[in-house]
Amino acid sequence: MTKIEQNAKLDRIGDRLQRAVQGTLRGQRVRDLLHGVWLGHPLHPAMVQVPVGAWISAAVLDLLPGQRRAATTLVALGTAGAVPAAVAGLNDWAALARDQRRVGLVHAASNTVGLALYAGSLAARLSGRHGTGRALAYLGLSAASMGAYIGGHLAYKQGAQVSQSISELHLMSDRWQTVAELATLPQRELVTREVDDVSVILYRHGDDVTVMLERCPHQSGPLGEGEVREIDGHACVVCPWHGSTFRLNGGEVVHGPSANDQQILPTRVVDGVLQTKLP
Repeated sequence: MTKIEQNAKLDRIGDRLQRAVQGTLRGQRVRDLLHGVWLGHPLHPAMVQVPVGAWISAAVLDLLPGQRRAATTLVALGTAGAVPAAVAGLNDWAALARDQRRVGLVHAASNTVGLALYAGSLAARLSGRHGTGRALAYLGLSAASMGAYIGGHLAYKQGAQVSQSISELHLMSDRWQTVAELATLPQRELVTREVDDVSVILYRHGDDVTVMLERCPHQSGPLGEGEVREIDGHACVVCPWHGSTFRLNGGEVVHGPSANDQQILPTRVVDGVLQTKLP
């Protein structure tokens, strides 16, 4: 897996595919839908439960007598469900870092082989060649399982589509800490401070001040260098790296590629001093 991460030869294919995906999925609403912004976490891993569940169930039924029709139905369901799951996955993949895209490319290739084998299995079953259909299905399950393993590496080792900022909360102590003098904070401007060596951004609107983790949950982009925009009547910060957008009054994600909200810290003002702590 490390060799795949470092294999720059994959960039020739990956860069072309990335441009094709970005050129096809242009609308912000479509990309947000596929990222899972509306769901509160990435959509792709939720969608893959349909093909994975259907294919594994079909593999069990293929071992039992009298279950040809049920197994064929599940193979068809899994094959159909794999297509939208793949589209959501490609949408996420196109916004990843280069080393992540390399691993994601192999992940997609393995799953594509699995999908092709299951399509062949379905065709064989519908034409009455159930023995061939079962053989192709087990080969397809092997390819899809390899793709799942690679996807696990992508998510858990490389942190793809996992919140990159939330782990910083473990570096903070659980007590109220001084952040800044309230009077020194400008109105409606982003200010960067540190709490226990954790970078946070401050945004003052009247006497209300938001304290938000500064690292973007998508790819650790510096939100403190981002742009403040008003969207649907809410002040939002836009990540300068990939455009993930979060409401400054609650941390909710408005636009992807991040599908995760950004963490807001509780605040209080004591004798004109702004304080914050762990949520």
